Amino acid sequence: MNDFDFLHGSWTVVSRRLRTLFAGSDDWDVYPGTTTCAPIFEGGGNTEEIRFPDRGFRGFTLRLFDVEKKEWSIYWANDRTGLLQPPVAGTFADGRGDFYGDDTHEGRPIRAHYIWSGTTGPSPRWEQEFSADGGKTWESNWVMEFTRA
Repeated sequence: MNDFDFLHGSWTVVSRRLRTLFAGSDDWDVYPGTTTCAPIFEGGGNTEEIRFPDRGFRGFTLRLFDVEKKEWSIYWANDRTGLLQPPVAGTFADGRGDFYGDDTHEGRPIRAHYIWSGTTGPSPRWEQEFSADGGKTWESNWVMEFTRA
């Protein structure tokens, strides 16, 4: 249940976000951020606040480990909407975490996939991808690369 211990502390972040989703676009917005992650429940969860001053918004992540299912649930919110998004859930294997969930984009149902990689090294990476066809194809739309502050 301590899979996210690697993330505790303060980080600088380079964020790349696809400007237009589900349009075959390759136009990415690149901007810096900072984040701080703190454990809760002795490793059974954590909270993270990320700041993107150049874009004028903040995000908040709550991660909780389901002891019975042996999997993580990840919840996201931002200060623009103040809404907690539907969770993604999954596990880690060999230093990589895969988390899936149902969501919507512009009123359409989609599948969301979060990928954590590089978690055993000094520069972890988070990626978000969406699928509009039930998981047959995926489009990466947000990547964050972390460096210890």
